Amino acid sequence: MTTPVRVEREIAGVRIALETGQVARQAGGSVITTLGDSKTFAAVTSGGSREDLPFFPLLCDYREKTEAAGKIPGGFFKREGRPTTKEILTMRMIDRSIRPMFPDGFKEDVQVLTHAMQYDGENNTDICAMIGAFAAVRLSGLPFETTLGAVRIGYVDGEMIAFPHDEVRRTSSRLDLVVSGHKNAIGMVESSAKELTEEEMIDALELAHNTVREVVELIDELIDAVGVTQRAYTTPEVDTELRDKVFSYQDQLMAAIRIDGKHERDAAASGVKDKVLADLTAGLSDDELGARTSAVKGFFGDLKKKTERACILEGKRVDGRAPGDIRTITIVPDFVQRHHGSSLFTRGETQALVSCTLGTPDDEQIIDGIEPEYRKHFYLHYNFPPYSVGETRRIMGPGRREIGHGMLAERALSAVLPAKERFPYTIRIVSDITESNGSSSMASVCGGCLALMCAGVPISQPVAGIAMGLVKDGDQTVILSDILGSEDHCGDMDFKVAGSGVGITALQMDIKIKGVSRELLTRALEQARLGRVHILRCMLDAVAQPRATISDYAPRMETVKIPGDKIGFLIGPGGKNIKALQATYEVRVSILDDEGNVQVFGTDAAKVKACKDAIVASCETPEIGSRYKGTVRSVRDFGAFIEILPGVEGLCHISELAEGFVGQVTDVVNVGDEIEVEIINVDDRGKVKVSHKVTLPGAERSEGGDRDRGGNRDRGRDQDRERGPRGDRDRGGDRDGGGDDRRPRRGRRGGGGSSRRSSDRQPAES
Repeated sequence: MTTPVRVEREIAGVRIALETGQVARQAGGSVITTLGDSKTFAAVTSGGSREDLPFFPLLCDYREKTEAAGKIPGGFFKREGRPTTKEILTMRMIDRSIRPMFPDGFKEDVQVLTHAMQYDGENNTDICAMIGAFAAVRLSGLPFETTLGAVRIGYVDGEMIAFPHDEVRRTSSRLDLVVSGHKNAIGMVESSAKELTEEEMIDALELAHNTVREVVELIDELIDAVGVTQRAYTTPEVDTELRDKVFSYQDQLMAAIRIDGKHERDAAASGVKDKVLADLTAGLSDDELGARTSAVKGFFGDLKKKTERACILEGKRVDGRAPGDIRTITIVPDFVQRHHGSSLFTRGETQALVSCTLGTPDDEQIIDGIEPEYRKHFYLHYNFPPYSVGETRRIMGPGRREIGHGMLAERALSAVLPAKERFPYTIRIVSDITESNGSSSMASVCGGCLALMCAGVPISQPVAGIAMGLVKDGDQTVILSDILGSEDHCGDMDFKVAGSGVGITALQMDIKIKGVSRELLTRALEQARLGRVHILRCMLDAVAQPRATISDYAPRMETVKIPGDKIGFLIGPGGKNIKALQATYEVRVSILDDEGNVQVFGTDAAKVKACKDAIVASCETPEIGSRYKGTVRSVRDFGAFIEILPGVEGLCHISELAEGFVGQVTDVVNVGDEIEVEIINVDDRGKVKVSHKVTLPGAERSEGGDRDRGGNRDRGRDQDRERGPRGDRDRGGDRDGGGDDRRPRRGRRGGGGSSRRSSDRQPAES
């Protein structure tokens, strides 16, 4: 077996090792990466050229195999299925990092496949997989501009730290920042934060870039040790004559793209494109027509990009705005009245219809992966239907773009949500993009915040989001606020910033130029802050603060704490008791923990309150002297069983039904009657005896709990006494809390001295 090549060093206090040459030797490049004691595998392969495609066919994949954490997958099939949200987000970070580093015109099929091999519970495998993917690309020998590295930054106790442990990141860090880049510049940023200032965020980015440089040095050390030779790539020759002919239409295209309205502008530009195609393909044979048409379309795309950049650099964007201007904003709160909270947020030609739904703890999302299982009580789903851009396409499930945009908006809002203990609802936000011309993810942030406030969620601060752009040509730099879709395409950097008036809650950045200085980042984030504040003012004009109460259509909630040892009784055998409560009161009952914290949810506040009272009563410990209004559940010769609490029955002996002689139990009560009773005894097994007689007007009361009630019983003796006029008949054996635990003899009706839970009641023996 080939001896593997291994390099290793400590970076920011964490051991990182790269190894190649032992596994997957037929791949173009493969690496096993170790971060702490977590390990990932990455392999890169390439296929034939796809010159017929108008894009670079790069596929990046990342999977978290559960054996990495010593687990077996859940579900029926017991194997991994579709990628999880975290896996998709990691794939996107790898793709966004490496795609710009391939040369223009390169169209070979390239696959970058990574998966987690081992998870140590501290060092997350997503960063480990990114580092491994970057190293494997370099080992493959593919034409690649430079070596990349990656790092995660946290912010704990006022200090920025690299490669924070997962527990720290989840519980105490104010920042979760992932950065990739090369030795000269940052390339990709993905971050959530708890209202960090712009200055703090720039400090974190600087620390990230310094750490990335060390990772790059380690990968370069591996490349040198293996002796990889990078494949030469020659950019296809450009038909400069044809290009110049296409570019001669720039003035006509400039006039077209200055027309107001996205669709009108696109239609005018398409008209110019059709004219160019007609002029430059006239008279060609069928054999020449296909290649010439493809070449003209490619040059026209370059011309359109160049023309729009020229407009921006002149200081006037294609829609007439100045660089720092925000498009017109309109807001309609409570757009769908029966939603718990909703808003229609429109900014220019981008529009989001956003809803907020409040649910119970049973609606929490269970996240099962290689990390310890946990539950999410807040999640945001983003939908981008084709009609939002006036197109038709195949309708499928959410793609990587929808997952990524939704998670960015979710991170932006999660920082300002109330603690679960204060507002124990599960919260789901759905953003449907109904129109799109740039910055739909940030429209989801704004609309989502408004929907939360309309739903009565007590957020700590309102949050807005804005998409920014950058166009740089030599020494000339223009920073754009609230970019259009076309400005995103033609710009040199796009970044999305979300936050409150206090600070940043989410940041996503893709940088296409070689380097961005701290001074330029400071300017860009400050301009983004000003735009964010403007949008926040518009939002607060529409919804000044969270509603004082939740929607009439949202579930009402009551919280109650019962003794921990009563949980089993509340649930009942096979869930009988809890299901009965839910059916009777039309609510949902959730047991939160083993300490007895219970929540009741329902749309009818009165029924929720009644269910709460029933739970309290059912878990109450009966005490001597307590009075209840109970219901007669069954009648026997010796007395009646009275339900005094939900599921709790006490025996009212025939001698305790009324003063004087009672011939038959049914002379006083029948099944279904409601009568007032008082507890006169609770034995050491929890069995209850009650009396109706002592609740009657004029009944005599005596001190203590062992008084003789009319000569019918003495609760302090261990044996039964004579029962007055009814003679010496033994009524079911043990009659009080101190007697022997005898079983009734067959042929007799037992139970004279017992009380019971209604769920335990058995038919009397015949």
